[in-house]
Amino acid sequence: MARKKGRTSTWKKVVISTIVIALIIGGVKLFSLYKKVYFPNVQLETQSAALYISTGSTLEEVAGLLASQGYIQNRHTFEWLAERKNYQGSLIVPGKYELEDGMSNQELINHLRAGNGRLDVEVTFNNLRTLEELAGSLADQLEPDSATLSGYFKDPEVWRKYGLDRNSFMTMFIPNTYQFDWATNAEDLTERMASEYRRFWTDSRKAKARNIGLSQSEVVTLASIVQAEQRLHVGEQPKIAGLYLNRLKRGMKLQSDPTVIHAIGDFSINRVLSKHLKVKSPYNTYLNAGLPPGPILLPEISAVDAVLNAHDHNYIFMCAKEDFSGLHNFSTNLREHNRHAQRYREALNQRNIYR
Repeated sequence: MARKKGRTSTWKKVVISTIVIALIIGGVKLFSLYKKVYFPNVQLETQSAALYISTGSTLEEVAGLLASQGYIQNRHTFEWLAERKNYQGSLIVPGKYELEDGMSNQELINHLRAGNGRLDVEVTFNNLRTLEELAGSLADQLEPDSATLSGYFKDPEVWRKYGLDRNSFMTMFIPNTYQFDWATNAEDLTERMASEYRRFWTDSRKAKARNIGLSQSEVVTLASIVQAEQRLHVGEQPKIAGLYLNRLKRGMKLQSDPTVIHAIGDFSINRVLSKHLKVKSPYNTYLNAGLPPGPILLPEISAVDAVLNAHDHNYIFMCAKEDFSGLHNFSTNLREHNRHAQRYREALNQRNIYR
C-alpha cells in the first residue's frame, strides 16, 4: 500500500513538472510573439523621419529600405508580421510615410497598410532648354526618374497623341508651379500638362495669336527667342516681340544670336562670332528664314503674353547696349544699327570678352 502511494506521488510530480515546464515554454513563446508584434522596432535618431515608397515596391524592397536607412532594428520580425498581415501587392501604396521613433511592428505595418502616404508636392520648372533638361528637372521633384520621363517625352506616339512633333512637344509645357502627387507617372504627368496647356490658351489668347498670324506653337517658339534675348527687363519683351514680328512680316531672317547658341549647343558662349553664324542647323536664324522648328527654351508666361501683346512700331534691328545694363538699342535702319553694334563690340573688347 505504501509502495502504491509512492508511485502515485511520483506520477503527480511528473505531471505537475510537465505542466509547469509547458507553461514556462508557452509563456516564453507568447512573450516572444508579443515582443515581435508590440515591442518598439523603429529606432530613429530624431523623433520622426520620412520613408518614400516607390510604385510597384514589394514587401522585401520595403523591408530592405527600412533596414538600409537604419529605421528598424529587426528586419526579420518586421517581415514576419507583415507577411501575416498580408502587407503586399496593392496594399503597398507608394508615397511618403512619416515614421515615429519607438513604433512597434504592429504600429508601423498598420500605418503603412493604411496607404495614407499620398504626397502632394509643388512642382516648378523654368529656364529649361531641352527635353532632357525638362525630364531631369521633373525627376528631381517627382518619383519617375529622368530616363523614364525622357524616354516618354521622346516617343513619337506621344507626340502624335497631342498633335505635336519632337520640336514642338515642349511648347505644351507652360512654366509655372503645379500641385502633383509625388507618385505621378509619365503618362499622367503629360496629360496634366496638356490640360494646363488647354486651360492657358483661352479664347482671348487664341484670338490674339490669330491676329498676329501665328499658331499657338509658333507663339511659344517666338516667345522663347524673346525671353532668351531679354531675361532681366521683362518690360522690354513686348518691344522685342514687335521687332521680330516686323521681320517676319517683311520676310527678313530673324538673325537672333540665342538661336545660334542653341544650334551649337554650347550655352557658355558670351559672344557670337562670324564662324558661329555658319553653323548648319534649322535653329540658326541667320541661315534660315522664319521661325525655328520649335522653342529654344521653355518661355515664361510673361514672354508668351509679350508676343501676344507685342508693341506696334517700325523697329527691325536691335543691339545690346554698350553699358551692359541688359537693355537694347533699337533701330529702324541698318546704318543706325551698325553704329550701335560697333559701340557694343568695342565695349566687349574693353572687357576682354572674345568668346
